Amino acid sequence: MRRFWDGLAGVLLVLWIGGMWAIGYVAAPVLFASLDDKQLAGNLAGKLFELGAWIGLAAASYLLLYRIVRDGGAALKTLFFWGVALMLVLTAASHFGIAPIMQSLKDQAMPLAVMQSVFADRFARWHGVSSIVYLIQSALGLLLVWRAGLAR
Repeated sequence: MRRFWDGLAGVLLVLWIGGMWAIGYVAAPVLFASLDDKQLAGNLAGKLFELGAWIGLAAASYLLLYRIVRDGGAALKTLFFWGVALMLVLTAASHFGIAPIMQSLKDQAMPLAVMQSVFADRFARWHGVSSIVYLIQSALGLLLVWRAGLAR
């Protein structure tokens, strides 16, 4: 039975980190490059990032619990555990903190697109913060996948 839980941990790690990279560095840029309506591109990208966040919250929660059950207190001494924990915190901060602020700015800008409104500067700042958080998560995720592959 342990092989099942080990396999599930690996699949969730790849789904989470692979999804982050696919959404943030493939899908979102393609949307903005392909669609003339940047507001639509942003809304679609936002939906993808939201789905990615929920996958990340679920995967991170499982991975942390899995490592604690499997390794006990020794899990707390691993880079993997703390990398996942940090990514979980960053995902939660982005999804429950930054994203709602950005959505509020979009809502206040209506009927204009946020980048054509008086909220453009504030939105751009929060988008920058969000991008930096995402970049940190992406780098941590890459490190975790790399290290997980080397540990086998």
